Amino acid sequence: MTLVASLLIAALGCAGVIWLMVRFYAARLPLDHPNERSLHAKPIPRIGGIGVLAGVVIAIAAGAAPFAPPFAIALILAGVSLIDDLHRLPPVLRLAAHLGAAAVTVWYVLSPMNAIELVLLALAIAWITNLYNFMDGSDGLAAGMTIIGFGTYALAAWLSGDTELALSCSALAGAALGFLVFNFHPARVFLGDVGSIPLGFLAGALGIVGWMGDVWPLWFPVLVFAPFIGDTTLTLIRRAVRRERVWEAHREHYYQRMVQMGLGHRGTAYVAYALMAGCGAAAFYGRDETLAVQLGVLAAALAVLVAVAAWIDWRWFRHIHRDAR
Repeated sequence: MTLVASLLIAALGCAGVIWLMVRFYAARLPLDHPNERSLHAKPIPRIGGIGVLAGVVIAIAAGAAPFAPPFAIALILAGVSLIDDLHRLPPVLRLAAHLGAAAVTVWYVLSPMNAIELVLLALAIAWITNLYNFMDGSDGLAAGMTIIGFGTYALAAWLSGDTELALSCSALAGAALGFLVFNFHPARVFLGDVGSIPLGFLAGALGIVGWMGDVWPLWFPVLVFAPFIGDTTLTLIRRAVRRERVWEAHREHYYQRMVQMGLGHRGTAYVAYALMAGCGAAAFYGRDETLAVQLGVLAAALAVLVAVAAWIDWRWFRHIHRDAR
């Protein structure tokens, strides 16, 4: 099977499932009701991630790739997250599930390895699992960046000769493409935890799989998803310094501020896509280069992201002071 075939099967499978959900079961779907911390104005169904996972499973069943252990763990996480979408589990239980999934994955993929390295990598996977959920707050944002992120994974793996990993990542990108049709502004459905949590987990887990398979260096998945990682990490550090409850919902992410400053959902998505595509291209270019080139690529990407963050902070400062007059 080719990358394009895997992508199209997953996209059509996801779009078909989402269409059935929205067309015939919309009244029964759990809703994400707007509040003072959200960016949408009316209730939106929030378990669209079921369609994304269905699209991936359909592509795998059609021969895109074997059903690898990370996908089984992702489905278990999806089950826990679906319960959370429906009944709101305590944060400690959600975090325990994320840490457990990350620990099992690292042990399976990397063992035997130094215990400290295993713990650090498990924490990294758990972190990206959660931050993906934090970034799913604007129409089209997480879905579009999933297409770019896993699309970059797929192309790098394909050119490195790892067909199984390439087709798996292509299926994920395709399913996100099918979902984006219904999620781009104005969104008709949201991912929900059932979609964002497994996608975040797979971004980290498959990044580790590619590293262990010599498909890319360890920094590669970090740079590919750097816009997600940078936004969430800087935002939560800022909130922690102010001694705020970092686990509570808020509207202080950089992408949330961009929407509120007037870029809107579409404009914010386009800026995020450009940043993600730039980081993906930089990671793709530097993955097989010398250490000096790799360090240069990382430094250049970091400089761009810091500059964008500083620009948003400056514009936000002017925005809130203008409104206060």
